[in-house]
Amino acid sequence: MRVLVVDTALGLCSAGVFVVEESVAWPLGLRSEAMTKGHQERLAGMARDAVAEAGGFERIDRIGVTVGPGSFTGLRVGLAFAQGLGAALGRPVVGLSALDGLAASVEGGGATAALIDARRGQVYARFWRAGAPQGPAEALSIEAAMERVRALGPEVRLVGSGAALIAEDVVGAGAADLPGPAPEALARLTAAAEPAASPPRPLYLRAPDATPPSRLPGQPRPTPSGA
Repeated sequence: MRVLVVDTALGLCSAGVFVVEESVAWPLGLRSEAMTKGHQERLAGMARDAVAEAGGFERIDRIGVTVGPGSFTGLRVGLAFAQGLGAALGRPVVGLSALDGLAASVEGGGATAALIDARRGQVYARFWRAGAPQGPAEALSIEAAMERVRALGPEVRLVGSGAALIAEDVVGAGAADLPGPAPEALARLTAAAEPAASPPRPLYLRAPDATPPSRLPGQPRPTPSGA
């Protein structure tokens, strides 16, 4: 299967075409840059160059795009681009968890914790033991995440921007502070996904930090009671 992967959810902007056979992904064209903002200006050109290097858009069988958790603006840029391209090409678009992508980016078996720094004393997390997920993705306090990591047993692999928040306090844990999922890992997940079960919809694990305005534009400020 020939897949195009798009990732703008975390600290990378990536677009790459891969051939995936028997869970092995070979890159045909790849552009990936460290980036936390500016995805909207760069993504289309990166995808164009990667696809041209791989032989053209018409040869793509499926598109995979990261859906979060991650940057609100970044992941929506990637989703809009992937869905628009899928509609234009008539190709299925599958949504990929950034946490699943991080876990798939580290080699070997055993226990794995994918952790994204969510700020405010929290991490977005998902845990695996022997390749099997131990529940859904969650937003956890750092203390709760430490307990979950310890429960996985010794020699846990920690991956993601939240790994450093946990590693020093967990004996035997090894940390890989990746800026985002490896494109090759996303390609494997794209080929393995069931499109009907992996819709390209944003994955939010907590409410947005922004709050709706208390008054409409032009509306006067409320008068304090008793004034």
